[in-house]
Amino acid sequence: MELTIIGLNFLYAVLGVILMYLSYRAIDRLTPEMNFAEELRKGNVAVAIFIAAIFLAIAVIIGGALN
Repeated sequence: MELTIIGLNFLYAVLGVILMYLSYRAIDRLTPEMNFAEELRKGNVAVAIFIAAIFLAIAVIIGGALN
């Protein structure tokens, strides 16, 4: 395997994680009446499923964009 391919894959993985974090923060700011972290601490399973769905949707979008 070429070293450049490994380097590009690592770069794409880091870029994907950064974009996932920024997307989550944007959604968090767009919904100021909802405190996701507090609801997760309370054990709200619906919020956990919602956040997981957001992460999956963002991952599909980022994966398609980086392909």
